[in-house]
Amino acid sequence: MKTEKQSKIKLLFKRTLWIISIAVILIVGITIYWKYYFTYSKGYRAGLLQKFSYKGNIFKTYEGEMILSSVKSTNNVALASEKFLFSVIDEQLANRLDTLQGQFVIIHYTEKNSTLPWRGESVYLVDSAKCVNK
Repeated sequence: MKTEKQSKIKLLFKRTLWIISIAVILIVGITIYWKYYFTYSKGYRAGLLQKFSYKGNIFKTYEGEMILSSVKSTNNVALASEKFLFSVIDEQLANRLDTLQGQFVIIHYTEKNSTLPWRGESVYLVDSAKCVNK
C-alpha cells in the first residue's frame, strides 16, 4: 500500500516538473523572440547622411548617423535638427550607403525592442536606402 502511494506521488511530481519545465522553456522562448526579433515598428526617415562606419571590438557592424531637420532657414540650412542612429545588416546596402555620405537620403527601417551584438548598436535596422537629389 505504501509503495503504491509513493509511486503515485513520484508520478505526480514528475508530471508537475515536466509541465513546469515546458512552461519555463515557452516563456523564455517567447521573451527572447519579443525582445530581439519582434518588429516593433517600420517606417521611413529622410535626412542628411552625416556618418557611416564599420566598427566594433568583437562584432564588427555597420553604423550610420543621419541628421533629420525639421526647420530650415532661408539659406537651406537646418536650424532644428536631431540625430537618427541606425545599423545596417546587409553588406551590399552598407557599401551603397558608404558612397552616399554627405547626401540627402530616404531610408526604410525596422525597429526592434532590443539589440544583439552581431546585429548592431541601434534598435533601428535599415534595409533600404534611396538618394534624394536636392
